[in-house]
Amino acid sequence: MFKTSSVLLLFLFLSVCCFSQKNDYAVVLIPQNLLENANAVVRNNAVEITIEDFDKMLVTKREVVTVFNKLGIVDARMAERYDNDTKINKLSAKIYNAYGKEIKKYKKRDFLDVSAVSGGTLYSDARVKYVDYTPVAYPYTVVFESEYRTRTTGFIPWWLPINGYYISVEKSTYKINNPKKIPWRSKKTNFENFAVKATASETEITFSIENQGGYKYENSAVHYREVLPKAMLTLNNFSLKGVSGQYKNWKEFGSWMHSRLLVGRDFLEPATIATIKELVKDAATPLEKAKLVYAFMQNKTRYISVQVGIGGWEPIPASKVDKVGYGDCKGLTNYTKALLEVAGVSSYYTIVYANEKRDIDKDFSSMQGNHVILNIPNAAGSKGKDLWLECTNQTMPFGFLGDFTEDRNVLVVTPEGGIIKRTTAYKNKTNFQELKAEIQLEKNGSLTANLKRVSKGLQYDDKQGYDTFTKEELYKYYKSSVWSYNNNLEIVSVDLLNDKEKVVFTEDIEVSIKSYATVSDTEYLFRVNVFNKNNYVPKRYRKRKLPLKISRGYKDEDSFKITVPKGYVLGVLPAEKEITTKFGTYKVSFKKINVTSFQYDKSLSILEGTYAKEEYKNYRKFRRSIAKHENLRIALTKE
Repeated sequence: MFKTSSVLLLFLFLSVCCFSQKNDYAVVLIPQNLLENANAVVRNNAVEITIEDFDKMLVTKREVVTVFNKLGIVDARMAERYDNDTKINKLSAKIYNAYGKEIKKYKKRDFLDVSAVSGGTLYSDARVKYVDYTPVAYPYTVVFESEYRTRTTGFIPWWLPINGYYISVEKSTYKINNPKKIPWRSKKTNFENFAVKATASETEITFSIENQGGYKYENSAVHYREVLPKAMLTLNNFSLKGVSGQYKNWKEFGSWMHSRLLVGRDFLEPATIATIKELVKDAATPLEKAKLVYAFMQNKTRYISVQVGIGGWEPIPASKVDKVGYGDCKGLTNYTKALLEVAGVSSYYTIVYANEKRDIDKDFSSMQGNHVILNIPNAAGSKGKDLWLECTNQTMPFGFLGDFTEDRNVLVVTPEGGIIKRTTAYKNKTNFQELKAEIQLEKNGSLTANLKRVSKGLQYDDKQGYDTFTKEELYKYYKSSVWSYNNNLEIVSVDLLNDKEKVVFTEDIEVSIKSYATVSDTEYLFRVNVFNKNNYVPKRYRKRKLPLKISRGYKDEDSFKITVPKGYVLGVLPAEKEITTKFGTYKVSFKKINVTSFQYDKSLSILEGTYAKEEYKNYRKFRRSIAKHENLRIALTKE
């Protein structure tokens, strides 16, 4: 976070006065309230869009951003994307120092021109022109201007005036012109808590905001998109890479997508059809058939992105995926759908926001989503529930999504139209981990232990990749990440079992830890929670602004049998401890087995949920109490 001292402001003010009577880009001219909680300040962001026709759009941008430190560089990007459907007409950038003096200038020919996608993309016409500027001093100001014309009107730039944390806005304006009065729709979100000015007519919509301070990031908070203002716009009649369309709701959008982008792309060669029919001939139910087909697809294909022309939305034909053995999420999903159709199992292409937990907006139909999965509705054998298949992962268990696409609104594309559904949710105790250990304490303070850890739900998802590690990688991961709080830990052996049928991951591990306990002439002191210590305490905020959000619930159950060294005796064991709150429950208990051993049992349950900001201090108190008991130590005495 950047804070400008009064001394620095005075120095800059005097310097600017000496340099020029008037300079809009001098840092000293930024209002003081915008300097708090800001790595960068948007001095002026002006976007103007003209819908020239249903398949012609002109976009003009001018953005002035002052950057105070390296964290603010991301808010002053000097880049513009283009492809075969989009032509950049104007492009320029200028850099000014803290006093408002121009120190660098870039014309269109000076911009670097590279592919806009990663090396994992085989084919793409998406490119980006950008400036790779390395600051010589802070603060500095960027003035970036661009103009482009595109034949794709399916994606109208949204207005996001405050696009994240630690950025303040002096002025942001958005204007869209629609001289031909093409039917359009808009949706405004979170305007009520901000001084947004908005006007609308048949031919013009404008939004503006001024003097908006930055937002500080707060732990365990809702995503900034849930609280900051946003406006979405879309045309009822549009063009997408030369393919025209018309829709007013999700049903019509899904119908357009099915008829224009999917129909005819499910053709498979006779040999492949025969292979699939032979594969499923003995399967008794649609669910069994689907499992066989999914395994066939996973073993035959790999993921590579393909985004040429309308390829960002249209899948490559199933027959081509079958021939070459690769495809992107669209191609692989469409291919799996075609294979299932041969097997007599109905399934549907589904649009989703992947990775970040984000919903397709069920109330505003428009071009949304960044990934595609497959829906098998009311699958027989699945207790009447929908099944969802991730077709880009060659190791994912059948019907399991993990946190990549679980628990969010998605658009299912059927021949009858689009339907909003919600993917499988892995809630609270579904995300279960059980850890059992037999621990032998040694006289010299070291210990040896045998552990068995069983994980399900999203805790399975966290660990399923372990079986792809080399032995050295896995041992290092346990020592540096899982049990990094245990100094001198050594992994003796590991046996992993990834049960994809039951979606359960089991680890059998043998470990040793030297000098774990503190040993003196009279006492033997050790921390009882050896292998699942949870010391997380949320940061304290004197004046919290954002609601509390616990994004993932889970349940851990630990049971340790601990045997003390010869020559030592157990004293009185600690009393049972239980803490119950709306956020979850924590319970610890001890039981003496005999004179040389005792059992330590712990249960921790955290509940997913969103709460008022005032509840944050209670949540923090709950986690502090847990952390305190996680460090509980027991003392042994000599016989």
